[in-house]
Amino acid sequence: MPQILVRDLAKTYRVAERDPGLLGAARGLLRRRWRAVEALQGVSFALEPGELLGFVGPNGAGKSTTIKILSGILRPSSGHVEVDGFVPWQDRIRHVARIGVVFGQRTQLWWDLPVIEGFDLLRDIYRVDPARYARTRDELVSLLRLERLLDQPVRQLSLGQRMRAEICAALLHEPRILFLDEPTIGLDAPSKLAVRDFVKRLNRERGVTVLLTTHDMHDIEALAERVIVIGHGRVLADSPIETLRRDVLRERRLFVDFAGDAPEIAMPGVEVRARKDRALELAFDPAAIPAPALIAAIAAAHPVEDVHVEQPAIEEVIARFYDLHGAAEA
Repeated sequence: MPQILVRDLAKTYRVAERDPGLLGAARGLLRRRWRAVEALQGVSFALEPGELLGFVGPNGAGKSTTIKILSGILRPSSGHVEVDGFVPWQDRIRHVARIGVVFGQRTQLWWDLPVIEGFDLLRDIYRVDPARYARTRDELVSLLRLERLLDQPVRQLSLGQRMRAEICAALLHEPRILFLDEPTIGLDAPSKLAVRDFVKRLNRERGVTVLLTTHDMHDIEALAERVIVIGHGRVLADSPIETLRRDVLRERRLFVDFAGDAPEIAMPGVEVRARKDRALELAFDPAAIPAPALIAAIAAAHPVEDVHVEQPAIEEVIARFYDLHGAAEA
């Protein structure tokens, strides 16, 4: 039985429209026009306990709307959702006691209170046993390196410090499911690495089911084994990262450092993507010309100092996927 089950989920918003200018505003007061915006259209997927799912898509694709429905914040227009046996918007009180949610641009801590007092208030809200709370809090504070921040008001924390505190706050009641909506947005590199490492350990060592939405493809590549690509409110793909990469973009990159100036390369199935002094970046399809054959041909004709093969960045895979999907829709 899946821990999270989403079937034919749809959400439509009514958006008010008016003509520009003062005259348009006056007309809008007398006769309001509405436009329907379909944020989600027939979204379906399932998560087993202990999975870590990456939810990828551009702004307006429906990622945050899905998270809010799964959290019980929004009610869908139609469709069926079960999270640990509960319908989120119907069994909201029991549901929220079993999940943790972190929104990258929202806070659940009190802005003017010290971090530790915010934690204590959440203990009272979730009615966590004091001994259990103290044990969980101390462990999370140590793992997230929050010891020096506990007595500071939340408003005095940097963004990276606040996000670590927010993740700790979301886990004080030991939920088995964690929803992370853009948790690394705006963070510097050390803070991103700290958050990624903690989420990975939480999933791998404690078996917490995680649904992660992000624009940072490095988050997805570092954490998720499975990815759902969403666009225009629809699921466009649901597969492991490697399957998505293989099916959408079989291309590989060969980076070559030459002993002298980079030569001209003209070979069937090979494209020069970048040239700088003594280095070339070549794109090739391994189905047309295997990497060993390509390297051997170049080394036989030119003095080579170093070579290495890479897969395209996951950002390029996702961008190419959107291009292909857009062309198919057109």
